[in-house]
Amino acid sequence: MIAALLLLLQAAAPVTQSTAAQGSAAPATQISTTLPPQDWSTLPALRIRGQATTLANTSAYVHGEVVAGRCARVVRTTQGWALTVDLAVLITPDGRVRRVTPRAIDCPTVEQYAAGVILGARDSIDVAREDADTWYRTSLTFTWGA
Repeated sequence: MIAALLLLLQAAAPVTQSTAAQGSAAPATQISTTLPPQDWSTLPALRIRGQATTLANTSAYVHGEVVAGRCARVVRTTQGWALTVDLAVLITPDGRVRRVTPRAIDCPTVEQYAAGVILGARDSIDVAREDADTWYRTSLTFTWGA
């Protein structure tokens, strides 16, 4: 499962290439390698239609990572346990997800998993049409009972 998510992440964030650097007269092909701004609070919120349906059954994997001792940022709630991952998402003018950057929570497997969940929900993302690639912010909270 992790390998499939990593392949999705690699496909969503291709490496910058430049044909001009190879001595060709053709124009350079540049793919944005822009990082999200330091202050994510200024980013517009990413809206996901049908979020409960889109994100159903995603907590089981995160629960397993916590039980295995790979994630320590889990929080006790009145209903059980929760782990939140903040993400910045770069969206193209035509609404495609170009890049997903999770905020580090000292649990790389869950950070990558959360990015994969956002990629999987890409058909349910609502964004305002912009003239350029735009960063948005969102959070995923994975929950499970005690």
